[in-house]
Amino acid sequence: MATTESYKNLDQSAFNYDYETLRTTGVILAVVMFVAGILIALSKKCKCCKASKSSPDEGPQPQKTEIPPQTV
Repeated sequence: MATTESYKNLDQSAFNYDYETLRTTGVILAVVMFVAGILIALSKKCKCCKASKSSPDEGPQPQKTEIPPQTV
């Protein structure tokens, strides 16, 4: 029969962390999220982006038609 000590040895040797890969992946993800956050924050302050989006007041106006005066 297997003892509890052999189960502990199996559990420990079955899975090993690759700390270098975890650290590298963590740093890369942190940099990507940091840059994305900066870009999102700056995009709201960018005036060139507001020019491409038209507000309802500045949108194209419908053509005005002249109404002929009514004669009685």
